[in-house]
Amino acid sequence: MTRSSRAGLLALACALASISRAGVDPGSAQAPRVEFVPPAPGSYQLQKIQTCPDGVLLDAAARPSRLSSYTTGKITLLTFFYTYCHDPWGCPFAYQTLTGLRERLLAEPELARRVRFVSVSFDPSHDTPVALERYARSLQDDRFEWRLLTARSVAELMPVLDGFGQDVSVVVDERGQPTRTVDHMLKLFLIDREGVVREIYSLAYLHPQVMLNDIKTLALAESIHRSR
Repeated sequence: MTRSSRAGLLALACALASISRAGVDPGSAQAPRVEFVPPAPGSYQLQKIQTCPDGVLLDAAARPSRLSSYTTGKITLLTFFYTYCHDPWGCPFAYQTLTGLRERLLAEPELARRVRFVSVSFDPSHDTPVALERYARSLQDDRFEWRLLTARSVAELMPVLDGFGQDVSVVVDERGQPTRTVDHMLKLFLIDREGVVREIYSLAYLHPQVMLNDIKTLALAESIHRSR
């Protein structure tokens, strides 16, 4: 699926963003209405956009590990977030979208086993492993892999953000050292088993059915490749 084929969603997303910026509470965020019929899984190809960056992050048990161990081996949907974000069109909307997508995946257990979600905190100073462990309770489902990660510092996180092209503002201290990140643009990255980004979803394209079809398209392509 090409970005041009999804352009019908962009106007709606811009209108929603304008409402949010104007300070009007839009209430519970809802997925953008699909103005087209998503093509069937496997009837299109997802282009290779970029190789995922790597870095050392911490999980909810404070264990250091390379990000690449969570962006390879399975189809991965990765996003950046704050545990304390309350913007209805930001992290809560991503959380709502991902939990809904997880339910669709769990309806097909074989597919669900081939997919993982990864959520990386923007704010290591607040989102410590202890904070991630508390937040993880709302995500708990032993049938599906959903990893929460943070960094030891914003300085260690920045190369990962830069590598993904994740737009964010950074607060620095009197020495010019990064202390926390703020005002980010919502993005989700669809990554294949080889660690290559195949799609980037912004608010305009953040719809569970579109994302599910893209995941199935990658899974079908990988199954065909393995059978050769």
